[in-house]
Amino acid sequence: MAKKKLNRGDDVTWKSHGQNVKGSVTRKIEDRTDAGGRTVDASEEDPQYEVKSRKTGNKAVHRPEALKKNRGSS
Repeated sequence: MAKKKLNRGDDVTWKSHGQNVKGSVTRKIEDRTDAGGRTVDASEEDPQYEVKSRKTGNKAVHRPEALKKNRGSS
């Protein structure tokens, strides 16, 4: 199965505390780094994405399978 391709600025939705959250991708993370308030163990083979909530402005980091690209997003 091919990995999901997401780009900076893509509109996405994800689950957080049982609710759907809408926001956008701010960056792709491919190295171990601190982001979204935690240490992220990402790599080129297993990237993660930093996303920003449209409602709160808070940032979080998720694996691509946890993000749903919204229709009309490039």
